[in-house]
Amino acid sequence: MEVYNIHSPKRQRTENETRLAKLSDLDVLDCPVFFEPLTVPTFQCDDGHLVCSLCLAKVSNKCPGPGCDLPIGSKRCFPMEKVLEAAFVPCRNADIGCPNTFSYGKVSSHEKECNYSQCSCPNLDCNYIGSYTSIYSHYISSHLYENMTCSFRSSALVRININEKVLVLYEDMEKLLFVVQCFKERHGVYITLRSIASLTPKEKISYWLSSSVDGHTLAYKSPEMKMFLEVSSQIPEESYIFFPNSLLCGEMLEMSLSIVMFDGEWV
Repeated sequence: MEVYNIHSPKRQRTENETRLAKLSDLDVLDCPVFFEPLTVPTFQCDDGHLVCSLCLAKVSNKCPGPGCDLPIGSKRCFPMEKVLEAAFVPCRNADIGCPNTFSYGKVSSHEKECNYSQCSCPNLDCNYIGSYTSIYSHYISSHLYENMTCSFRSSALVRININEKVLVLYEDMEKLLFVVQCFKERHGVYITLRSIASLTPKEKISYWLSSSVDGHTLAYKSPEMKMFLEVSSQIPEESYIFFPNSLLCGEMLEMSLSIVMFDGEWV
């Protein structure tokens, strides 16, 4: 009897040989917890469900898979990690000039500081959209009559009409725009301050807000200021000062504002 080897020998690739593949849906490379790109290391439970290293602590080492509560975090999924390291994608701003490509798990970090990131003009009646490096010059040239100046390491008196909801400030040394927002609710008003900029700015920025009404003083020191690419209509979950209705006098709010750059500690 003749015996044939039905398994053909594995083809050996040369060192410089690369084969390209097409992935029809990048969502399969996203973590199922917060739907952000999976990061290395990537872990799996005994049933094969995945979670990335950034989300592992958020699920308390219990599998987030549907109907699954198996422990997760001790077994890495090496095949998926190889896929993540081999899958290169362009920045989402490629169509408007960004030439960079990154492995899938790293592209979101780049996009947070990409110079081509698109911002919306903070004037709610303006439809202008441009890179965050050009939004300052657009606002100054198009909406100069609405501007109020501010500066680092010095206080400014800010007056805002609660009904207008948005007040834009500009800082001409660093060419930055800051947006004071009012969120009127049943029991009072939330006030927050954010900057239109890259989501990961080169310098950390924080602010101090205070106001005195009828002998009562409210004050707030913020942690690192939140950056954003467009004015949001949602009440912030953190970094705000709240004025109860009992301390409101009409529709105008007057506050002392200080904005500082800092290295993690207040100066």
